[in-house]
Amino acid sequence: MFRATTASLCAYCHRLRLLPTPGAYPNSTLIPNSTPAITNLTENQHTVESLYDLSVDIRKVRKFKGWVLFESPTYVRETASLLRDMGADTACVARVLETHPEAILCQPADVVAQRDLWASVCPNQRELVGIIEKFPASFFSVTHYANQRANIRYLQSLRLSKRIIGKLIASAPQTFSRPVERNQEVIHTLRETYLDLGGDEGNLRVWLQKLLSQNPFIMLRPADAWRDSLGFLYDRGFTTEQLLHLVSSLRACISELDPAAMQQAMDYLQGALESTNDELRDILLRCPALLYYSVPVLAGRFSALLDAGLSTEQVRETPNVLELTTQIVMYRIGKLASYGYDVRFGSLNVIVGTKKDFEASHGRLKLRTERPLFNPVAPLKSSEE
Repeated sequence: MFRATTASLCAYCHRLRLLPTPGAYPNSTLIPNSTPAITNLTENQHTVESLYDLSVDIRKVRKFKGWVLFESPTYVRETASLLRDMGADTACVARVLETHPEAILCQPADVVAQRDLWASVCPNQRELVGIIEKFPASFFSVTHYANQRANIRYLQSLRLSKRIIGKLIASAPQTFSRPVERNQEVIHTLRETYLDLGGDEGNLRVWLQKLLSQNPFIMLRPADAWRDSLGFLYDRGFTTEQLLHLVSSLRACISELDPAAMQQAMDYLQGALESTNDELRDILLRCPALLYYSVPVLAGRFSALLDAGLSTEQVRETPNVLELTTQIVMYRIGKLASYGYDVRFGSLNVIVGTKKDFEASHGRLKLRTERPLFNPVAPLKSSEE
């Protein structure tokens, strides 16, 4: 059913000891992710004063990344100037340097090269500054400039939007640090999976963009993980169309699920909900996230629902109630009870959903109890009465 790729992927180490790379951008100053040995016995007063002038919280830097203050040379003013040139205000500059003070160890030429590269996948400078503020470590610490550039060009060749590529490089920089061939293999696996499951070639780019935007880390998953998970579910009776739905609904995280763990969860759900094989597949298609949870978690939540007076049939009809923690469910049941709604005799749809969904639901119940219904045939009382 599934086409084999030529080689399996290797997960890239998330915590690199950033080392110089031949062929990378010139004069590269690379930032270690682990605290190095402090060679200087005193803090660099020029660094401290420069950070203080920028309204950086020195105490915070000392507490979490104090070793930076002992380093020399540093480029505090140059880094701040480059950030301002990109549109960052004073507060933004301070936040970036407080969060990732290692940035001041990067040589200005390297920051300029990184800025130009990231600008090529950001719609505008304002969005670039926003990404840097949110992911400063990715911007200032990512090595392997040649690999970054090759990976960006490859993703651009797939006609992925700048927004998607920008999100990938910011939130999953490991994806861009490794050779482009590895990412090509992952994209090939995703493409073959989509087409083998009945997807339309014309919708492939849109489908791929959706997956990458929802889960930027899917390109770090081995190809074998995809085949193992999908093969297991196929053997359990899911059709190719249903598998495509699961892959899309689970944001491609299906490759992170272990077949043995999925088997245990499915066996428990089938027994607890007293469902047939067909009913179980329908439950999982309506609530695929249940495949994520371990048996102890599912059992604890289901037992709490029964203790609250709910029936197995109610849970089977609204299985996504098992996605909520017991604490949240009990709070919502109590909140609804205060407005006269007894979940034991009604639908559980009013319980499930996000916090915003629930507030909207119980808000309508509150209005219903507080606002009397207008009876158009009842006689009107005059003010004199």
